[in-house]
Amino acid sequence: MTDHTRPLAVFDLDGTLSDSAHRQHFLDGPRRDWPAFFAAAVDDPPLAEGISLAVRSADECEVVYLTGRPERCRRDTLDWISLHGLPEGDLHMRRNDDRRPARRTKLEVLKRLGRSREIRMLVDDDELVCDDAEAVGITVVRARWAEPSEAMKDAQERQGRT
Repeated sequence: MTDHTRPLAVFDLDGTLSDSAHRQHFLDGPRRDWPAFFAAAVDDPPLAEGISLAVRSADECEVVYLTGRPERCRRDTLDWISLHGLPEGDLHMRRNDDRRPARRTKLEVLKRLGRSREIRMLVDDDELVCDDAEAVGITVVRARWAEPSEAMKDAQERQGRT
């Protein structure tokens, strides 16, 4: 049962809780293989720092997941969250046809969540998402424990894919 009085701790997935480095090759070159990139997410290793922070956050907060992954990946994403012992929580994903930059789609969800709940923190590896969240007063933990990927940055900002 959800306790609507607890503050929210909002966690990104790729590069924050899951290590997507093994599937970055699907984004290299001019012909990106998006179906293969997302299908391989089930094999993402967990990022210990992010997992630990999410588990600890559940002591005081309701954990919520906010990803740029498309809605069609919901079942695999929920299975991954469960497999790696993460707290149960709402999962917010982008619509399958939404190609806006991650900083726009995520900020929209954060603002909606913040209308009725305190957001204690956002944990994300996307610097643009973090910058925009801080600009509206959200406390941000910048997930810098995974190797940054230029292909992923392009996917988040210009491709509107994750």
